[in-house]
Amino acid sequence: MQDDIVLTMRGICKNFPNVKALKSVDFTLRKGTIHALMGENGAGKSTLIKVLTGVYTMDEGEIRIDGIEGPVSIRSPQDAQNCGISTVYQEITLCPNLTVAENMFIGRTKKKSVNWKAMEKRAGELLENLGIPARPRQQLGSCSLAVQQMVAIARAVDTECKVLILDEPTSSLDDKEVEMLFRLMRELKSRGVGIIFVTHFLEQVYAVSDSITVLRNGELVGEYDVKELPQVKLVEKMIGKDLEDLSVIKKGAAASQENYYEAKGLSSSAARPFDFRIAKGEVNGFTGLLGSGRSESVRAIFGADQVTGGKVTVDGKPAKITKPLHAMKHGIGYLPENRRGDGIIADLSVRDNIILALQVIQGMGRPISRAKAEAFADEYIKALDIKTASTDTPIKFLSGGNQQKVILARWLLTHPKYLILDEPTRGIDVGTKTEIQKLVLKLAEEGMSITFISSEIEEMLRTCSRLIVMRDRNIVGELTGESLTQEKVMRTIAGGGD
Repeated sequence: MQDDIVLTMRGICKNFPNVKALKSVDFTLRKGTIHALMGENGAGKSTLIKVLTGVYTMDEGEIRIDGIEGPVSIRSPQDAQNCGISTVYQEITLCPNLTVAENMFIGRTKKKSVNWKAMEKRAGELLENLGIPARPRQQLGSCSLAVQQMVAIARAVDTECKVLILDEPTSSLDDKEVEMLFRLMRELKSRGVGIIFVTHFLEQVYAVSDSITVLRNGELVGEYDVKELPQVKLVEKMIGKDLEDLSVIKKGAAASQENYYEAKGLSSSAARPFDFRIAKGEVNGFTGLLGSGRSESVRAIFGADQVTGGKVTVDGKPAKITKPLHAMKHGIGYLPENRRGDGIIADLSVRDNIILALQVIQGMGRPISRAKAEAFADEYIKALDIKTASTDTPIKFLSGGNQQKVILARWLLTHPKYLILDEPTRGIDVGTKTEIQKLVLKLAEEGMSITFISSEIEEMLRTCSRLIVMRDRNIVGELTGESLTQEKVMRTIAGGGD
């Protein structure tokens, strides 16, 4: 290995049933650098990290670590740690009920009797040395998320790691906490630690990283110096389209001037404050890279996450929407991004899944009769061409596209005035995608307001008359009319420059 290289991965392949997750991927990390690993959802970032940390065993390829002769075999997280590889994940895996010092040394003391004084002294030295604002005897749970992340990093560094992997470490931090974490990353960089930084936040990549590796569809797109790769070019490489090749797509239908829903300074436990409006009969959408805040924004509108601020009006009247039932009673429906986790009730029948939202709105004191439920189910199975053996069939036995249609039927049965669709066509066939897009435009023509979110920009441009562009959990632009082109969307996502 060259003197400045701490990690090389060559020809890494990983296969799952019917899926080639990694296809001969190369990755190089140099000492004393922060290297961003970028790519859209499904690009292969997580798989590559899991191969490196021993969670997955690669099918082909080799890994070499500075100071270790020959290729290394990493078949478990312990193997990775023995090779000097440490990982800090988005979800903090420490124990909030223990002290900072205990968390830093838990699992690392072999003696039956622990020398608490020595442990706390070492923890104090490490905290002071790294500039971490915490005390050894302080309960970890009393620290901010940023400090907890930094304690996890200090624990990793104290194991004499050569490679530090930070997997979405800033996703739950505010701007001041992010800068605090960045100061620690720069300090470790100055000490020669090689850092792999996995994030969806473009501006953070350019704030702290030295180099970028981009993956797409399990393949290596390339490795780049940050100074030589403008944000707009990074977006192109992640998505796989050049600006010169993009064409204007047909615009969505225009809407009335009368707003149905409007929010000022709306925020939640997961969404930063934002303003939003949607007119009656309008189809608008939130667009941006994965992690930009699209889903968090619509979840705040629906009250799916804890609402922490803002003023809302519905149909011209002040409204309090702090939980989904409030939204539903104001005529708002929501098809969530995670169909299996948040949408379907897998063991219930197609019929019961369809009537679920209406039953919640009516209340359990007014149960829907079996005859009415059957009639409702038959009506929407026919209207949406849902392929099912019967209304009694458990929804888990339907295809993904038909499950999506059942959830759509659930909300259409409530006759909503405003419908939020988050990734309604993900993972379904082209024919069903087209059906859903046509249905969206038809409902809008009938006066329904619809917010449509899709990872496919072309699909957004076919259905939406207005796009709200998000980056790093902030709204950075709004596009309408002649501005609704892929080129303009991508430039706005990337930062607006040419």
